[in-house]
Amino acid sequence: MKVYQYARSEAHRIFKLSQTFPREERFSLTDQIRRSSRSVKSLIAEAWAHRRYPASFVSKLTNALGEANETQSWLDDALDCGHLTPAQHREHDDAWQALGGMIHNTIEKADDFCKSAS
Repeated sequence: MKVYQYARSEAHRIFKLSQTFPREERFSLTDQIRRSSRSVKSLIAEAWAHRRYPASFVSKLTNALGEANETQSWLDDALDCGHLTPAQHREHDDAWQALGGMIHNTIEKADDFCKSAS
């Protein structure tokens, strides 16, 4: 699924970005943004495994969308704390907004994905 590949790529970008955060953020912002971004791809993978059951597929993708929004919230915190420039924030936030749109579109087309699992 393209949405999984994109989520994987963006989670890796968050990992690289978070390596630049100050050491004092190690157990707060750094861990939280890494956890939420990685959770998105994991939940998409889990949804794929559950595609035999449309309600479960949609539920997992809905959780992935929530984690994507959480990642955007952590990006806001990184900006507010001065760990990102406005340009960096905009670049990453736009990517996570696009990923959220992809997840939403997958939810909207759940029946198409779930048919192939039957």
